[in-house]
Amino acid sequence: MDKNLSFQDPNDLVDLAGYLKRALRLDSAGAVRLRAFGSVLAIYVSPIYAGSLLGDGLTVIGLRTLNLTSENELDSLFTIEDLLAAVEKSIENEGLFLAPPKAAARVGWAGISPPRQGWVRAGEVEQVKISAWAKDGIAAVAEALPESIGSAIAARVRLQIWGKAVGIEHNFPAGSAFAMAGLGFMQKGIPVKVYRAHGWIRLSSDFGHVIAKESFRFS
Repeated sequence: MDKNLSFQDPNDLVDLAGYLKRALRLDSAGAVRLRAFGSVLAIYVSPIYAGSLLGDGLTVIGLRTLNLTSENELDSLFTIEDLLAAVEKSIENEGLFLAPPKAAARVGWAGISPPRQGWVRAGEVEQVKISAWAKDGIAAVAEALPESIGSAIAARVRLQIWGKAVGIEHNFPAGSAFAMAGLGFMQKGIPVKVYRAHGWIRLSSDFGHVIAKESFRFS
């Protein structure tokens, strides 16, 4: 099938560009995985990752989906920067087609596949709580990391902070709150839905999803 992606509305490309810009702010060297499931395009990013291909360690994955005009087969990985440039080029040309970059990327988290089925509704969390947990985590990271600290130690400290459980009722890592806020997946005053499946936990809204392993490391 054609690897070019055809969208239903020019605003879909604008929406995708906004999502990628937010993801790039969270990880300037980040990657994005595109998977087409028939006529649905899934766009995965991972603002926080330190796991292995076996799923060990903290892995927080953001997911946004868009509808395509036709079925497609695609499972490719690009740098966020390269894909964003391709999307912006399509927007400038006022087109409905996206030609993905030719250069591929490689990152370990792309080998970790959260479940697609078996999700069970587990409740909801107020948007204001998730925003507060994200702000608390950002403040804790800033306080814990002096400018002189080495990059390896800094990464370890960040993962310890973002791996701590918040919302004890649901056991999701603070990094999930950070990703929901940073990727723009929340709307003021609208609760976020919580789902569980096979040891994974998903925060969902009309704007996107954040998926992570359940966390049991309490602060």
